[in-house]
Amino acid sequence: MTTRYRLDDLVIDVPRQQVERDGAPLDVGGLSFRLLHHLLEQGTRVVGFDELIERVWAPAIVSEETVTQRVRLLRQSLGDDGRHSRYLRSVRGQGYQLCVPPQALPDEASAPAPSPRRRWIMLGSAVVALAVIAVSAWWRPRAPGEHAVAPSPLLQRAAYYAGIGQRDDNERAIALYQQRLQEAPDDRVAQIGLSRAYSARACQYTGSPDDAVRAQTLADQVLAVQPRNAGAHAARGYSFDCRGRVYEALRDYEAAVRLDPDADGARASAAYLYERRGRLADALAANLVVRDPARVRFHEIQIASNLDLLGYAAAAEARYRRSFQLYPDNVFSNLAWPTFLMRHGRDAEARAALDEAMARGTDHAGLHLLAAELALLSGDRDGARRAAERASALRPQSSLPRTVVWTLQDVAPPASALREQARALREGLRAGSEPVDAVDAALLLDLAGDRDAAMASLREAVDAGYRDAAYLRASPLIAPLRDTPEFASLLAVIETATARERQAVHARGLETKAGVTASP
Repeated sequence: MTTRYRLDDLVIDVPRQQVERDGAPLDVGGLSFRLLHHLLEQGTRVVGFDELIERVWAPAIVSEETVTQRVRLLRQSLGDDGRHSRYLRSVRGQGYQLCVPPQALPDEASAPAPSPRRRWIMLGSAVVALAVIAVSAWWRPRAPGEHAVAPSPLLQRAAYYAGIGQRDDNERAIALYQQRLQEAPDDRVAQIGLSRAYSARACQYTGSPDDAVRAQTLADQVLAVQPRNAGAHAARGYSFDCRGRVYEALRDYEAAVRLDPDADGARASAAYLYERRGRLADALAANLVVRDPARVRFHEIQIASNLDLLGYAAAAEARYRRSFQLYPDNVFSNLAWPTFLMRHGRDAEARAALDEAMARGTDHAGLHLLAAELALLSGDRDGARRAAERASALRPQSSLPRTVVWTLQDVAPPASALREQARALREGLRAGSEPVDAVDAALLLDLAGDRDAAMASLREAVDAGYRDAAYLRASPLIAPLRDTPEFASLLAVIETATARERQAVHARGLETKAGVTASP
């Protein structure tokens, strides 16, 4: 099986899902990479729409227009011009064809040795975490005197599927990692890969907290024998992250970066958690020093979120919009753009963007929760309830979708049950979970008829680092609390804290690096 190709001036590494031109990586991932890979396997044969749909998109059912749109995005990523094609041409009425025959390249194990820095980059660890965190491929640097070992084909395929960022492909990766561990129970790369894939299942798809526990167990097994393995630290951080254990997650992400300065995934994951704890300047600084942004999925969205919370709405909007346009198969791009619009009071635009995201085939709890809020804003309570129920069905282990369902029911659960759920969430916050849990608790307490306790919980969220004042102003779920005398003072606390962060951003020269031309 060919794992590396040359196409004109491009070098394509299949296991790493990496495309380079003159040594510089291009931003080709997800479905775009799968499409390119399938075309490479066909040589210069014309590949029809039906075959591409079956081999690249299945089991999803898509139209020829979806294929055409994906080809356009692939061309943009490669810097190709459809009118004067260099890499990929359209064959009218038939499909698509590579412009030149692809050449199989030797695997890197048999290729000339790269420079020391290049070797470190190729072998360095990376993980992506996002309340949303995705999965990248990991390689462990060899210890002094350790002999090079040819990578297992199972590991190559597992890393390929894990890196695509789709639920079904993540399940394929899990099966392949499990198969590898049946062959070689002590394969540390397979243990780390399976750990990441379990966490991705728990965090991004429809898994359970038990998957994150399995992920931690695998990472612990590696760290027991290799305590300085950066990939294992990042994988364990991901498992903590998925369970809302922010302090432990940050500890491991930061350890991964100390052990491997090229661990961009761990650095981006730490940046995500810095933001959640209100450390906006630290989050932006960490995101801006990611060494290879093309290898960190959702990097653009994270910077956009940092800028938005800091008050640089115009700069954030440009990044959100660009990500939404360029990555139609990216669930978090699909969610971030309409959410931004809703938070800034642009409800009609938010509905149009959400409709487009839904039409792309994305079925994610966050999109349905947003649909519920937009339905409420338009007075459609029945539609809001249906959307919330769908979100809860997709994430039955999550509290917030269930809270929204309860809020929209004709008869709420007993107040005692609501208070007990709120108590558990507030205790979790004190133990290190994300501040948004206290916002969830505030909704529960308000539904229980205890508005004073609800406002106290909201204040706990802000004290713990919650900084999304725009959401508090815009969400219909928060509307009852906006009538309280304490609400305005709470927003003032957020603004004061955010102003301090903006001052830190300015003092560190981060505005220019982030492309912000003027202070808010």
